[in-house]
Amino acid sequence: MATCDVCFRHCEIPEGKFGFCKARTCKEGKIISFNYGKITSIALDPIEKKPLRRFYPGSKIISIGSFGCNLNCPFCQNYEISWSDQVDYMANRSRYISPEELLNIAKLYKDKGNIGVAYTYNEPLIGYEYVLDCAKLIHENGMKNVLVSNGMVETKILDKILPYIDAMNIDLKSFDEDFYLKLLKGNRDQVLRFIEKANGHCHIELTTLIIPQENDSDEHMCRLSSWIASLNNGADIPLHISRFFPAFKMQDRKATDVDLVYHLADIAREKLNHVYTGNC
Repeated sequence: MATCDVCFRHCEIPEGKFGFCKARTCKEGKIISFNYGKITSIALDPIEKKPLRRFYPGSKIISIGSFGCNLNCPFCQNYEISWSDQVDYMANRSRYISPEELLNIAKLYKDKGNIGVAYTYNEPLIGYEYVLDCAKLIHENGMKNVLVSNGMVETKILDKILPYIDAMNIDLKSFDEDFYLKLLKGNRDQVLRFIEKANGHCHIELTTLIIPQENDSDEHMCRLSSWIASLNNGADIPLHISRFFPAFKMQDRKATDVDLVYHLADIAREKLNHVYTGNC
């Protein structure tokens, strides 16, 4: 048995078993990334799809994802790869892509507007070792690294990858601690520390999904946007406010009213200079 040090959970993982994320395991008394290089999704995406609106707009980026996640969001759009107890099934449906092969793929699509690699779809930092190995190669070859993350990892993990990451989109799913604790089985404060640490070291943008009856009040958006504005140069950090659609274990709610998304965006604009609406 060994202790995983990636996120606040500090899972005690017995030999051959898996942590909460279903992507880290114990082998010969050491914690390793079980999903290293095991890619379930790869695509050439517009950079705006990450979403990033103020980082190389109009460009494209090779986007890759593996499987597993250290949150359990009941509204997850990518639950088939992010949250599945069928670890063997996910591993078997993946394709191994070495860092060197990924670099070659990134180079191959440069003439189609590709600027680098985005680590996305599932939570990439539960397999941070792969992100780190790939990001170093991508940087050495003059291309960009983008990270799309829930921000729920220890700062020492972030310290390892920050020198190689050019831009991030970080989910700030709510400003309420209970939202993270009860709904996601997560830790809000770890996400806030992640954002504070990343800010100033690379380009960051934030995303908040507006879920009916959960984080859709004016008061909540006031607190969330005020906190962002309080950061260093926080008023210039882009915030994406996205519309919820029923998915996974949360199909008992209707899609968020479009007018409400626009209304909450207007509230956020009282504090922030760059607010965007999504899925509307």
